Amino acid sequence: MTKHILIVGGGFTGLTAAYRLSRDKRFKVTVLESSNQLGGLAGGFPLLGTSLEKTYHHLFLTDTDILELVGELGLHEQLVWCDSSMGIYRGGHTYSFRTPLDLLRFSPCGFAGRVRLGLVALYLKHKKDWRPFAVQRAYEWMTRACGQSAMDTVWGPLLKGKFDRYYNEVSMAWLWARIHIRANSRAPRGGEEKLGYFRGGFNVVVSALESALRQQGVTIESGAAVEKILDDQSALVHGRKIPFDYCLFTGPSSALAKVLPESESLKNYAQQLQSIEYLGAICLVFTSDQNLGDFYWVNVNESDAPFLVFINHTRLVDKNCYQNKYVYYLGAYKARDSAAFRLSDDALTDLWWQYLKKMFPEFNPALIGEKHVFRFSAAQHIVDTEYEKKMPPHKTPLPGVFLANFSQIFPEDRGTNFAVREGNKIAEMLKAEASHGG
Repeated sequence: MTKHILIVGGGFTGLTAAYRLSRDKRFKVTVLESSNQLGGLAGGFPLLGTSLEKTYHHLFLTDTDILELVGELGLHEQLVWCDSSMGIYRGGHTYSFRTPLDLLRFSPCGFAGRVRLGLVALYLKHKKDWRPFAVQRAYEWMTRACGQSAMDTVWGPLLKGKFDRYYNEVSMAWLWARIHIRANSRAPRGGEEKLGYFRGGFNVVVSALESALRQQGVTIESGAAVEKILDDQSALVHGRKIPFDYCLFTGPSSALAKVLPESESLKNYAQQLQSIEYLGAICLVFTSDQNLGDFYWVNVNESDAPFLVFINHTRLVDKNCYQNKYVYYLGAYKARDSAAFRLSDDALTDLWWQYLKKMFPEFNPALIGEKHVFRFSAAQHIVDTEYEKKMPPHKTPLPGVFLANFSQIFPEDRGTNFAVREGNKIAEMLKAEASHGG
């Protein structure tokens, strides 16, 4: 007898799970996406005759799960590997931060701090066991290991920019994963860091998945927000009940808590879901005839900066792909009750233009073409030293309901590769559940 699997959320986790499950004749799969497009945080929008992600994305050489999926979808020729370039803006100057020699030249940090920064990065690159780091705070561990000068100029601003007011609560295991993955995403024999990007953007992967799903008989509904998951194994969508044998929820944990049945037996579980705190994110994307800077990625390590990163996307991908225009991102993580989220788009861009003018005195807003502001309410979960205790299991207490989202990715951060990995994992779990008659 065919089992109906309802997948809530059309991001990479939900689409991957649907792709795996729909190839099994035992299942009929439906995907519900609350917005008007698939792709989640990697969702694209039209720009200069192509598609670009609303939030900056790329792949690392270590992203084996999504690379395997890309191969299955026949998209390898669409994926290009580019030399990365990274800088740090500090004290009115952008410093190259690509090689060990660049580190030694980073004058805002004292010489001893620079040496310690390099040694610690080398240690974390080769350290394979992250578990001792899980209960240690990253800010405190790195201060001891690298010294105050390095924290003031490098790691402190990055942690504060990434986690806002929660910067001193973040687990060192999270930072270990970031450094470990980045350090190992280099070409063989000590070459430059390589980053992957798709001709046509990540939307080519989303479109290929959607096409494959429809060919495999999957029903996909956009603009379909789940209002309630009922205890009779059905979901309420715009007043319509959709029955299921299994439901896979891939949205934020706090979003699942809001749609659970009102039941005393689920109260503790709902509190566990709500204990995971999220930061929002704001991305400003703009095009210009003006070339700003020599780096793809610039971390803005100043306490008064209104954004964390400045990205010249066309330093990674040739501007010929964008009608010979330069494409930029400015990005920030902010608490959802912060002033930044209350600003209008025009007020926000005016504020950010002022700081960009400080970074690049030659910056001329009159040369801007397109401008887009995107805001996300649940973009980054707070990975504190108690996080492993908070992390919800994939199988929920509600019969037939499973959860798979980036709050269950630990110690790694969220990203398309780990979203695909979770989609693969949860699909296998659901297959096993069906085999055992669960």
